[in-house]
Amino acid sequence: MRREGISIPHSNYGPGFWHSTWADGGGAFTAGERGRLLAGHWPQLEIPPGSAVLVPMSGKSPDMAWLAAHGFGVVGVEISPIACEAFFAEHRIAAERAAAGPFVRWQGGGVTILQGDFFDLDGTYAAALDRGGLVALPYQDRHRYAQHLRRRLEPGGVLLLVTVEYDPARRSGPPFPVFPDEARQLFPGAVERSRQPLRRARWTAVGGADAVVWVMRTN
Repeated sequence: MRREGISIPHSNYGPGFWHSTWADGGGAFTAGERGRLLAGHWPQLEIPPGSAVLVPMSGKSPDMAWLAAHGFGVVGVEISPIACEAFFAEHRIAAERAAAGPFVRWQGGGVTILQGDFFDLDGTYAAALDRGGLVALPYQDRHRYAQHLRRRLEPGGVLLLVTVEYDPARRSGPPFPVFPDEARQLFPGAVERSRQPLRRARWTAVGGADAVVWVMRTN
C-alpha cells in the first residue's frame, strides 16, 4: 500500500493527549507482540550485546524486555507514568524510581525507562528502536522528532524503524501513516527491509494497512 505526498491536518497530539490516552487505557500500539518482529530483524543488524539501545516513546512495549533478555542496555523514554508502571508490573519486575534531571528514572530487570519528554533527552546511543514514536506524531511534528532522534545516535549507530501505511481518508491516527518518500526524507539513507499486511480487524475495517520495517545507519 503506497500513497505518497499525504499531509495530515493539524491536531493536538502533545503530552496532554498521551496522558489522557493512557489514563483511558489506550496508547499501546504493540500490545501482544512478544518480540516476533525483533527476532526476525534485530540479529541482522549485528549490534554488539551490551550496546545501549534507545526506545523513544516506548510506552510499555514488550520489545524492551526482549532487548534486555538478549543482553542490550535498554533505555526507553515515555511521557506517561501509567505506561512506565505498567511495563514493570506486566513483567513482574520491581522497579526503582529516582529523579534524573528532567526525568523520573524507572529501573529494573535490565531496563531503564525515563519518564518525561523525549525532547529533553540528551546523550547518544549505539542503536535505537522506533516502533511507536514516529507514527504517534502528526505530519507537522515528525521533522523535529526525527531530527532529535538522529542526534541521539552515535556515529555508526543503527535505527530500526517501523512505520504504518493506510488510507488516511478512512482513518485518523494515531498511529499515523508514514509513506516511503517521507520516511526517506526524515531518515536519509533509510532502506526498506520488509513490508507485510496488518491482520487485525481494525485495519481490515479501513481497507487494510501495511507495517513497513526500515533500517538507517548513521555516518
